[in-house]
Amino acid sequence: MERMNEKWQGRLEHPEDLDGVYTTPARFTAGFAIGIIAVHLIYPKLPGNVANATTYPFPVLYEEVDFEIERLFEGDPSIKMTIIEAARKLERQGVRAIIGACGYFAHFQEDVRDAVDVPVFLSSLCQLPLIKTGLSAKKRIAVLAASGDNINEELLKKAGTDGSRLIVRNIGSLESFSAIRYGRTTLDNGALRRELCRVAKTLVSENPDIGAILLECSDLPPYARDIQAVTGLPVFDFNSMIDMVYHAVVQKTYYGYF
Repeated sequence: MERMNEKWQGRLEHPEDLDGVYTTPARFTAGFAIGIIAVHLIYPKLPGNVANATTYPFPVLYEEVDFEIERLFEGDPSIKMTIIEAARKLERQGVRAIIGACGYFAHFQEDVRDAVDVPVFLSSLCQLPLIKTGLSAKKRIAVLAASGDNINEELLKKAGTDGSRLIVRNIGSLESFSAIRYGRTTLDNGALRRELCRVAKTLVSENPDIGAILLECSDLPPYARDIQAVTGLPVFDFNSMIDMVYHAVVQKTYYGYF
């Protein structure tokens, strides 16, 4: 059986794949395909949250960066090297792709992409070109964002798109979101769910040309299903992107009959 090249070695689908001689890379763990850069923030992170490892049916490896979240929202250039070094560390530990656990990591998408040799998708906003391709040109995309004022043309360009056909709605000012926004240890999950659904439903009602919703924030995937239920629209979030990336870098063997 043909062996995988060094870059992709280690994926074993069948017991007979264990036969052979292997040289291990210089790392102390293995099996993490997705590496996630996450800002040091303390608040309840429920299943579905990008920073909750039980969200995924596959192992993920986190690397923490520590700075005020507002600096990330604004794209403060002084934090660029911290983010690049986090990505390089994940790459050294063997991940096959790197994600950022906040949509505003898009400020550094190009910098990190060019600093490592594995695919980089730092922001859920990276899905916008794909969503635009799939929607009728008559349709717009609603973006629910933790800091709406920071979704600007400069940021969008770094994510490979522009502001055309977008409706950005800030949800960072919602009272129920404040636990996440300001790092509090108590979250009223029911209240946040209801408020997000209300915002999404109202937005779609007022703008019937919306054809899809994108959740910018890495804290919002737990509410994607509810938002879809009240709007009837496709909802994209960090996890739709991470699942796609994972299945690109870890292809599977298919079984069945014909």
